[in-house]
This record gives sequence, structure tokens and C-alpha cells, in this order.
Amino acid sequence: MPDSARRDAGRLKLASIERRRAFRWLLLPAAQCALPAAWANASQIASTRLWPAQEYTRVIFESSAPIEHQLVVLRDPARVVVDLARIAPSRELDALASHVQPSDPYIGAIRIGHPSEGFLRVVLDLKTEVRPQVFSLKPVAEYGYRLVIDLYPVVALDPLMALLQSEGFGADAGAPARTAGNTPPDTRKQASRKLPSRRITIALDPGHGGEDPGAIGRRGTYEKNVVLAIGRKLKRVLDADANMRVMLTRNDDFYVPLAERVRKARRVQADLFVSIHADAFREPSARGSSVFALSEHGATSAAARWLAQKENAADLIGGVNLDVTDPVLARTLLDLSQTAQISDSLKVGQQVLEGIGTHNALHRGTVEQAGFAVLKAPDIPSILVETAFISNPDEELKLRSPREQQRFAESIGDGIRRYFAQSPPLARA
Repeated sequence: MPDSARRDAGRLKLASIERRRAFRWLLLPAAQCALPAAWANASQIASTRLWPAQEYTRVIFESSAPIEHQLVVLRDPARVVVDLARIAPSRELDALASHVQPSDPYIGAIRIGHPSEGFLRVVLDLKTEVRPQVFSLKPVAEYGYRLVIDLYPVVALDPLMALLQSEGFGADAGAPARTAGNTPPDTRKQASRKLPSRRITIALDPGHGGEDPGAIGRRGTYEKNVVLAIGRKLKRVLDADANMRVMLTRNDDFYVPLAERVRKARRVQADLFVSIHADAFREPSARGSSVFALSEHGATSAAARWLAQKENAADLIGGVNLDVTDPVLARTLLDLSQTAQISDSLKVGQQVLEGIGTHNALHRGTVEQAGFAVLKAPDIPSILVETAFISNPDEELKLRSPREQQRFAESIGDGIRRYFAQSPPLARA
């Protein structure tokens, strides 16, 4: 064989070997791959997270550098395709598929592909059509650069309708939902005209959630988990009163932006908004329960100012798409005529402080004030309750205990009932 022919055959054989190697590499999990040279300057995904909830499912990619991406929505079958530029395969990215839960309302499965060197493709196989939002977050706290994909239902969930339906009222103009029983036609017509009577509506807001764990105790207790447990127990305590009904701003482990918490309370025409938290301080000796109201003229103490700044930073940690704004809500939150709201908030705050003081020591004996963003609904008395210091070892144990959580809930509920016994809400349609 001539030398030129041997060289050509050798090149063809080498090319065939390289193709087989590339093909085998595409089939292997990223963690087992020796990456081709094209990935030498690519970034890697440091971690992936999935936060499924009925309101929306959130997918998080975290990296040490900004993540360039392109998102496409496809139908028949429904799926979302995300191409990540200059992102190398990694074990953390491969693990994303294992995070999918059968109970996830929107994602059925996740697949990772490699359409070309230098790009990774993430395919979200959907259970139903969604309205996706994608945005990037800069490093904050312990997080690096994050790419966030939120999958919302095509028809947004309405907190007012959810509250009515939980009470047995259907979506047709507040008419009671029909049951499978043999209700006579006349009785059914009568029931359809009957609207719910005026009851006290309370919005309970378990703080933090999802990407935002809140404060973390020395035993690894997450604030977001204990305040959700207390919020659920407090809901049961108040729902037992025939004159009250309760809406939770979140009933699962997902993040709700601060302005959205306020919007939910206003949508259900709440008579009271209670945000539930568990305080933390750099000194473990700090202890006791506190109650806060909004202030128009600065904080009542340096500690209150520091706490408000910390809580107001939750949107940066929890992750909020700043490109999506609600102009009506923005104008509402800038309304400074909140004197009456603050006055009522101080009254209910004092009753709750006295109630919680029967179960736990008080950090301060009066309601404090600061510029909490979550308390800025101008037409709803609003308070923020710091149940205890999660940074205090003894109080952390209390916060972890279901029995103690129940006692926190009951003591807060007692204060709320006393307030409304003295200051019943105005009648309205």
C-alpha cells in the first residue's frame, strides 16, 4: 500500500476511534466523563434545586459565574427546553432529575442532553401547560450566581377563590360547591343564592421558605420550617372559631415575595395580617418573644431597625424577578397615609404580646416599630411576631417541639381573639 494510502487509512481509523469515544462520552453520566478539550473553559453547575408547590414550581441552577441561557416552550407534548451555554457536565447537574417528586404539579421528568460541545440542554417534561418565567440572580449570602426558572399555571391561583372553596363554596359567584348527594332541586337553588356571612378573615404569613431558610439554629433548625409548623397550628386554632377564617400565604416550602404576601392578604380582604418568624442574634444569650408593627418615622430601637433590614432582604435571598412589577401594588405600598393602620396594629400587637407572654419570656414588654416591607398594607392592621430566638439553644428546642409549637399557636390565638372582642371589624358586603 502506498504511503499516502496508509496515512489516509490511519486518519480514517483515528477519526472513527474519536467518534466512538465522543459517543461513549455522551452516554456516560457527567461525573464519570473525562471532559473533551472544548469544555476546558466552561463553568460547572455547583448545585441544582427543585421547589415544587401548587402555586408554582421553581428550578434553580447555581454556578460560580453568570449562566448564559435560552428558554423555549414546546407543546405536544408540553415541555420547557433550556440551553445552557458554556456549562460543562457535572454530577450536580445529573442529580437534578432525581429531585423530581411524583407530587410535583407541573414537572413529570427532567432530562439532560448534550446537543453540541459547549452547550448543555435541560428538558423539563411537563404534566400540563405552564407559564414560565426565567431570570438571573447575583451572588448573595451563601449563594453564587443563580438561574431561576419558575413554572406557573396558565390560570393563576386566586387566594380568594381558594379560601372560598376551602369553605365549601364553588367558583360560580360564591355558590356552595355541589356534592354527590341527592339534593332536591329546590334546596339546591336556595343554597346557590346563599352567600357566606361576614366573618373575620385573618392572613397568616409563615416567613421565608424555599431558597430562603431564614435563620438557622445551632442544631440545624431552619426558621422557615418551624414558622410554617406554627402557622399551620395557629390556623387550626383560629379556624375552630366559627367567627373566623384563615388564609396562609404559603402552606408549603416555597418562597413568596414580600409584596405578594401583602397582595394575597388584600385579595382576601383580610381584617388582620400576622407574619410569623423566629428571631436570631449573634449572641446565643438573646431570648424572648417580640411583636413588631410598621413605623413611618424610623425604628423604635437599633435592634428593630436591624431586624427590619434583615427581613426586608429576604427577597434577595428567596429570589424575586425584579422585572415583573405590579404598578397598582407599587402605588399602594408608597401610600403614606397609614396612621390608622399603624394605630390598630399597635393595639392588636399589644394583645398578641400579652398572649405570647403567657407561654414564653418577652424580649421587650412593648410592641416595637420599624419599616418592615411585609407590614405595608395600608388598609390591614399588620404585625410581625418573632416567636422566639432560634439562635438561643433553649428556645431552639422549644421551636422544634410540636407541643411547644402548639402552645405558641394557642397563645398568639388568644391575643388575636381578645383584640377582635374589643375591636370588632367593620361590616362589609
